[in-house]
Order: sequence, then structure tokens, then C-alpha cells
Amino acid sequence: MRQGDPIDVLIIRKSSTAQGTMGLIIIPEMMFATPCIELPWRDNQTNISCIPEGEYEAFRRWSNHWNSHVYQLENVPGRTAVQIHAGNVAGDTSLGYRTHSHGCILPGSRVGALYRQSAVLASTPALSRFMARTMRRPLNLRIFREGANSNA
Repeated sequence: MRQGDPIDVLIIRKSSTAQGTMGLIIIPEMMFATPCIELPWRDNQTNISCIPEGEYEAFRRWSNHWNSHVYQLENVPGRTAVQIHAGNVAGDTSLGYRTHSHGCILPGSRVGALYRQSAVLASTPALSRFMARTMRRPLNLRIFREGANSNA
């Protein structure tokens, strides 16, 4: 169910290593920001790469898998079921790192380490705060690399 006008959300990617792509989720209208982690960039390969930079629409829906509401992104090139959901790590598993993502965006309350790798911590509370700020509205999501022109 989609309610209300879309809300603008930015994801600014700050760094990307084999341990994951660290970033910041910002909702300018709500003056809200929280860290996030995604998989490293691996040429948009399904299940092992973060999604391409760009603009996406997303809608809120219930996930039986996560037993919670998530945001699902639409029209991601070559991908399906890309979501914003809870999780802590997003490393390159071929290099021995752990992951809670197969291409999804994981918000956190703070940046730290888990399993001896980069992580976002307290993800479930961060997702709850994000969901409360978006007020069930659809998202206009813009993902870009720090220092790139955000067109903001």
C-alpha cells in the first residue's frame, strides 16, 4: 500500500572495500541521518555487489522473510528484491567476510566492527527510526558517491 507523496532520501556512499560500502542515509525533509552499509561494488553482479548509483523509487511493504516492514526498490537494473532492511555486515564472502545483504541496503545506528570486519551496529532500531520518519510514504531514492554531483 502506497500512501502520500514521495519523500526524498539520499544515500551518500563514502568508502568501499571488501568489507562493504559504508554510507549515510539522509532524509533532508526530516533532518534525519543514519549510517548504512551495502555490499562492495562488484559490477552490479547479483548477490555480491551493491546496486548502481542512480535514482530509484521504493515502496514500503511487509516482508515475511524479515518479519517486519521493509522498503523495496523498483527498477534496479538486472536486480529484483533489493530492499532496505535490518542487518549489520555486507562483506565480500568470496574473501571470507560475512554478509547480511545480497544487494540490499542496511541502516545502522552507528559504525563499528562485528566478526572482525566493518559493520553498522544497532540496525533494527535504526530501521525503526527510518520507518517512523518516512511515515509510510513512498521514497524517491538517490544513491551517489561522496564528492559526486548530487544535483541536490
